Amino acid sequence: MTTTNRVMLVDGMALLFRAFYATAMSNYYMINSKGIPTNGVYGMMKHLFTAIETYQPTHVICCWDMGSKTFRNDLFPDYKANRGAPPEELIPQFDLAKEVVESLGIPNVGQAGYEADDCMGTLSREYSEHSQVFLLTGDQDLLQLLKPNVHVVLLKKGYGNYAEYHEESFTEEKGITPQQMIDLKALMGDTSDNYPGVKGIGEKTALKLLLKYETIEGILENIEELTKGQRSKIQENLDMLHLSRKLAAIHCKADVNCSLEEALFYINDEKMRAKFDELEFKNWEKNIVRM
Repeated sequence: MTTTNRVMLVDGMALLFRAFYATAMSNYYMINSKGIPTNGVYGMMKHLFTAIETYQPTHVICCWDMGSKTFRNDLFPDYKANRGAPPEELIPQFDLAKEVVESLGIPNVGQAGYEADDCMGTLSREYSEHSQVFLLTGDQDLLQLLKPNVHVVLLKKGYGNYAEYHEESFTEEKGITPQQMIDLKALMGDTSDNYPGVKGIGEKTALKLLLKYETIEGILENIEELTKGQRSKIQENLDMLHLSRKLAAIHCKADVNCSLEEALFYINDEKMRAKFDELEFKNWEKNIVRM
């Protein structure tokens, strides 16, 4: 199906965090005359405009986490409990980033109780029916959303470096389908999101089992064929396996919507200039937007 719409869904948190830490490592926070640090927002804009220049979307939407607690914490209180509080120089930049995105005429989307991933999943399902969708993120979890018309663009080090995935390239590289990624994470767990999966089963074993049995159900139906060690690990951690799968799956039915009319990418130069100047962004015409 050929479509003229190219919709870019942006993982706001991923861009902001990446940009913040890239300069925070050297204590460069770009504090303006009002005492507000702007390094994360400045770098986020650079990531955003570089990607827009590369992928030429017709529509852009920015998705956000809304608070640190989600339905996943209700299922598993230790979900992401390993993450410390954000640095104090980053905290004022959360709202600032949304303000700047708004000044560009780009809708900010999020729902309390859900992560940005869930919002991106929900919207990508809707738009991919009639448009080409690009998910801009640093988070490999979004690879499970790949399908015809949905591409994942993973940020790599620096600006303008991406690993772009579509359904076929993912399966060629990983050997499994995007959908199987959920079961892969359920088996091996996820240290960054702080859930264990099946203790003692790593990526190598999990991949081997999925290549042979396709799904967790397939593995459980053929559990007698597994080695004694694999069998006992899975049986001892069965509840956690099922719970981990719920935690790993992106929830594509969040209560978010945004019409394509709202998301049409058109920048009011005057509004953008006023916002960038208000924040005292230096050399932005050269570094962020090629005017």
